[in-house]
Amino acid sequence: MRSMVNIWNLGMKELRSIWRDKVLFLFVILAFSLVIYTAGSAGSMELNNTPVAVVDEDQTALSGHVIDSLQAPWFLEPDPVDLEQVDSVLDSGSHTFALVIPQGFERDIRSGRPVRLQLNIDATRMTQAFIGSGYIERMVTMEVAEFLRKDSVTGVLPINLTVRASFNPNLEGTWFGGVMELITMITLISIILSGAALIREREHGTVEHLMVMPVKPFEIMASKVWANGLVVILAAIFSVTVIIQGVLAVPIRGSLVLFFIGALIHLFSTTAIGILIGTVARTMPQFGLLLILTIVPLQLLSGGITPRESMPGLVQDIMLAAPTTHFVSMAQSILYRGAGMSVVWPEMLALAGIGVVFFSIALALFRRHLSI
Repeated sequence: MRSMVNIWNLGMKELRSIWRDKVLFLFVILAFSLVIYTAGSAGSMELNNTPVAVVDEDQTALSGHVIDSLQAPWFLEPDPVDLEQVDSVLDSGSHTFALVIPQGFERDIRSGRPVRLQLNIDATRMTQAFIGSGYIERMVTMEVAEFLRKDSVTGVLPINLTVRASFNPNLEGTWFGGVMELITMITLISIILSGAALIREREHGTVEHLMVMPVKPFEIMASKVWANGLVVILAAIFSVTVIIQGVLAVPIRGSLVLFFIGALIHLFSTTAIGILIGTVARTMPQFGLLLILTIVPLQLLSGGITPRESMPGLVQDIMLAAPTTHFVSMAQSILYRGAGMSVVWPEMLALAGIGVVFFSIALALFRRHLSI
């Protein structure tokens, strides 16, 4: 009972410290509001208002259909140019794509001869270049297929492919960006708050005060875990309800209660990691450098940006020891696909196990630090 009282009182002290630190408090608010809104609204990976130039040497109905298929909102109205102008429009940066339709394009299509279109790309605009080339290829293919269907005797193509996108039928990138940024902020802010709290006490000399008080290292660590975790989970609840669902209008398929339960288990791991880093680092600059080395692989290799299946097998195996890997998988299953406890319990169990390991390591180092 005495231990629970100590944990409660020390945790309340942490909350008061965060409240008095206006810069840190403002940082938390901005991270779960402006940063997530920016990532959700400006982080879309769809093509939008891309400038394209077209060289139409065929001047037929089919070439006109191909040009007309390059429509808004993916492309701006195509600009007709001469073949000699292609290099200049790309060099000047006024256009990202220049499509060249050769003479005899429709005639060769009707006769069944192979036809090649030339697509020149300004690859310095990497995102538009990578995505837009696929857009243009699909649009040209669809127009040619439609032309052949209308022109054929039977009116039927040998293959009719129907694509249905589950969970995100309009392929809205904002749905993905906002939620993934929320996961990043939950991880980042929890590590920063718990680690910075320990560094701040060391710099202010309050660690020595704790050493002479009748409190145990476990109680000190547990108080930092629940206090900083409470701040992050409250900020996450605000972000989901106000920013993601309200401002960005991202539909949530699954149970938010189940998601926040998983987030609490995840926070047990990440706050322990923050205390571990804060114990190893002696100053705030050292903590910042170690934080960069920690958060970058957690963010890039957890599956939130690049699917884990696209990574080397060794990297996939190593990242199974990271809490973010399981948290990203759990969050995507719940928020995007509406999964229940029967689906995500392995991720929750893994998060709890990883949290116990990191907490135990951090506690051992923290005890050693207090005994020095």
